[in-house]
Amino acid sequence: MKKNRLLLLAIFTTAILAACNKDFLNTQPTNAVPEDQVFNTVDNAETVLNGTWSYMFEEFFTYAVPGYKSIHLTSDAMGSDVAVTTSYGLRDAYTFTEMSDNTKNRVTAFWTILYKVIDNCNTLIARIDDVPGDDVKRQYLKGQAYALRANSYLTLASFYQFGIIHGGAAKAVPLYTEPSTPTTAGKGRATIAEVYQQVIDDLLKAQPLLKNYTRDDTKKWKIDLHVADGLLARAYLYSGQYAKAATQAVAAREGYPLMSGDDYNKGFSDISNAEWIWGQGQTPNQSNASYNFHFLDVSTPASYYQSFMADPYFKNFFDSADVRTRLFDWDTLPDQEGYLRYKKFRFRDPGALVGDLVLMRAAEMYLIEAEAYARASNPAKAVEALNALRVARNAVPYNLSGGGSLVDTILVERRKELWGEGFALSDIIRTGGTVVRKAFLAHDGNDSIINVPRGDGTFKQIAAQGHRTLALPDGTAFVPYSPYYLFAIPISEVQNNPNLNN
Repeated sequence: MKKNRLLLLAIFTTAILAACNKDFLNTQPTNAVPEDQVFNTVDNAETVLNGTWSYMFEEFFTYAVPGYKSIHLTSDAMGSDVAVTTSYGLRDAYTFTEMSDNTKNRVTAFWTILYKVIDNCNTLIARIDDVPGDDVKRQYLKGQAYALRANSYLTLASFYQFGIIHGGAAKAVPLYTEPSTPTTAGKGRATIAEVYQQVIDDLLKAQPLLKNYTRDDTKKWKIDLHVADGLLARAYLYSGQYAKAATQAVAAREGYPLMSGDDYNKGFSDISNAEWIWGQGQTPNQSNASYNFHFLDVSTPASYYQSFMADPYFKNFFDSADVRTRLFDWDTLPDQEGYLRYKKFRFRDPGALVGDLVLMRAAEMYLIEAEAYARASNPAKAVEALNALRVARNAVPYNLSGGGSLVDTILVERRKELWGEGFALSDIIRTGGTVVRKAFLAHDGNDSIINVPRGDGTFKQIAAQGHRTLALPDGTAFVPYSPYYLFAIPISEVQNNPNLNN
């Protein structure tokens, strides 16, 4: 931690070339403004939060790690339902050879992003009460800082240790709640239960501070009470507090209706979507985070990598009338023939290669409510929440008398609804599940042959392509609680924090 503080200082000194500028999309971070100028007014202090957010999403470590959202890409690439092509970027995460290696760039990048955000939030929380200016705005900023810190710790809890269901005493990551300095001693890893409790404590502090905050509808990147409620719903669900999770999920989605089937098919790249509770907007002038779409978008010609293909077995989860099935088609490009495209994500502006990024939707809140009720032995309420979503997607409503595990059904529905949004691996980690990958073969064990339409109206028979990686790097099968699922703590932290394993 001591060594990392030198990096944290660069983001802490996020500056204000125009202190009166309240628009994040026009606020650029720099490393040149002294602390006394940053914290001499509430308006200037706001730029610490704005600049932290900008860093979080817009900072490139490599083209394969375009900011915070690349954590979500990695989660889905390591799951069961994305068949990653051999294109640049996510191949090594997909094969489980990267995130378990603490020397890799992606491992260091994720840790750095999350702890830089935490340290900036710590500084803002510690300093904001003494900053001159509007007290109401001061409360809002403090509430947003608590919630943003909670989001970072919730992300860390989701990938660096198995969930509460596996036991809460396992060591996860260090907890820092005070601003660090170059001489700050590194801390030992807190238990996974302690990390979740820190997340919950932060969000409970954020809620009253954000109670009267009204967010501009065009600025869904700003954290308001609905976002704090949604983060708390996640934290309660993940930590096994099911009644509270359901209550918070309902509060978070209030005023955010489920989108129509037509809207579902528009490309998941427009922050004005009525269902989006939280998201990162992009413009042609500030669009680094849009680079994530080069991996997600498999149908826009200008999309560069098009590596997020669907496992063909994934399609079998959907009813034929489900609006989400419209997103499937077989790729006909010469170098990708036979892959199943799932066209959920498409650049909002293909000319400028710009797309907004979703962080929280009402659909997820219905699924949290459903899972929470199911795990709390209230199946009727669970089915009610689940079917509200299924009906909106034109899927067959779930019937309790149909048999099968209700919890398993809800977890599959999460896979269907939240594909590509970053929950695949984290759901496996928190529930004690396992990655499932198998070759897409015909019943006789040979290649599964599909008829792919050509531009002239004819069809070509080709072998369908599925997962390329069917086992862990050591040759063993995917199993629950595999250590390969967890993200490694980077070598720099291991070397510079002697207290890490205390």
